[in-house]
Amino acid sequence: MLKAIKGYVIHTTDYGDSSRILNVLTEDGIIGIISKGCKNVKSSLRLVSQKLIYGEFVIYEKEKGLSTLKEGTILNEFNNIKKDITRFSYYSYITELTSQVMKESNNKSIYNLFNETVLKIEEGLNPKVMTNILELKLLNFIGVPLNLTECVKCGSKKDIITINPDEGGLICKSCYTNEIIYDLKVLKMLRNYSLVDIKTIKELKISDELIEFINRIISQYYDRYTGIYVHSKKFLEKLDNLNLK
Repeated sequence: MLKAIKGYVIHTTDYGDSSRILNVLTEDGIIGIISKGCKNVKSSLRLVSQKLIYGEFVIYEKEKGLSTLKEGTILNEFNNIKKDITRFSYYSYITELTSQVMKESNNKSIYNLFNETVLKIEEGLNPKVMTNILELKLLNFIGVPLNLTECVKCGSKKDIITINPDEGGLICKSCYTNEIIYDLKVLKMLRNYSLVDIKTIKELKISDELIEFINRIISQYYDRYTGIYVHSKKFLEKLDNLNLK
């Protein structure tokens, strides 16, 4: 039957001489769609069947196997992301990460968070900050949220002095051993990241040093607790290292 969906073309695979298979990320998960004849110059499906397109797709839906694209309308081409390697690299990373999280928890809120984050990166907000905000929020959907409310060792909410991502969150003065002492600004900003409504973010006034501390903490926590491997993260790390030199 015919069905209209909205989503992101996150991957394309050539099929035969003139067609493509599209993987489209939607609020209901990833849908496989064959776009017949879209590689032909005169095809009405040619432009909407490209990677990094947000569009509305009318499909002949199949419960099993590939659905077939009947028509499509481009809603956003994300030209600012496409022309900037840093933005595009972060987009690729959060696309892959979100896809993996949705396989574990198919919650429409995950898609909405991803969509809001992509729009902010397209608008020009710092892609590393926006990615870290999304990463923190996605932890809630896979059951391993970073503890930013109390000491992970004793449960005290008083005299918090640092955070240890390997331990899972905040550390108080009484439980401190030899952890790195982070500035309290780092802890405050992490809480802000976890609580902020992405749609409401208009500008970001955060020092580069603070951004790097937070990124390091979140990356360490993901490595320790999520079990999620994102292939594009390696390239992103290399790109970050080049930018920091």
